[in-house]
Amino acid sequence: MFARFDLAAFEGAHQDARHALARDLDLICRDTGFLVLEGHGVDPLVISGVWKAAQAFFAQDAAAKQAVAPPYQGYPYGYLGPDAEALARSKGEDTPPDLKESFNGGPLTVPADASAAALGFCYQPTLWPDLPGFRAAWEAYYAAMEDLAARVMRAFAVALNLPEDHFDPFIAHPISALRALHYPATVNMPLDRQQRAGAHTDYGSLTILLPQPGSQGLQVRQGGDWVDVPAPEGAFVINIGDLMARWTADRWVSTLHRVVATPGQPARQSLAFFHQPDWDAEIVPLDGSDAYPPVRSGPYLMDKFKATGV
Repeated sequence: MFARFDLAAFEGAHQDARHALARDLDLICRDTGFLVLEGHGVDPLVISGVWKAAQAFFAQDAAAKQAVAPPYQGYPYGYLGPDAEALARSKGEDTPPDLKESFNGGPLTVPADASAAALGFCYQPTLWPDLPGFRAAWEAYYAAMEDLAARVMRAFAVALNLPEDHFDPFIAHPISALRALHYPATVNMPLDRQQRAGAHTDYGSLTILLPQPGSQGLQVRQGGDWVDVPAPEGAFVINIGDLMARWTADRWVSTLHRVVATPGQPARQSLAFFHQPDWDAEIVPLDGSDAYPPVRSGPYLMDKFKATGV
């Protein structure tokens, strides 16, 4: 059901083989907007390091986690505990809070010319927990995801019949965020329309998800059905975000997805890297149409973020 794409094979291919792989990627992004990414080249030690760091963070007691909670409503980083977010609200659906907790961090560097608005939102400091090795593991993984996202964006450019470096000027200083998620075990029946993560689309250019291998619960909307997304060992799951759908005038789809809640589920963990173009990057349909009005990446993200709070 979900197509696999080998990034290393694409990057090493020449001429006809490269074009064939680009056509495959275009079809995947037109069809489901979700793919299983192989050949990513991310160091397994970097992955295992951040995985262990996230496990250690969520294993702490509530007081230790709350020590890095956002200092005020709307602060983008730090610990969000249970009942803090309802993702379906970003799509206009009023639901109970999602059954999850998360730790969130932002860009590793701040450009010298960052605007006041950007400094007040996406370039706020990440609130680091007092855990040995946590920050180093987190930053190593964030840097690896930033590099991987740039490589995927180059593959996307070729798939859209653009020069490979077309998107580079838009992602010189991306305002991406990394989120570690923990879904506690579900014992009782959830509230009406309550999920581990409510049905939503992602906001940016693409998302790189690292699900717990073999875990279940992530689903995408296909037609009238919810379809399970696999969580294979050693691979990432990539999905298109709303800004990429706007950029391509809906040639590519930003697919509605959720993490379903049912009684008796074991605890589940994942990591999501939300790739977002530069704060001032202007997103205009690539086909020159008026399918969407121009938007700036940063303010668009900020408006979406504000809509999900509880």
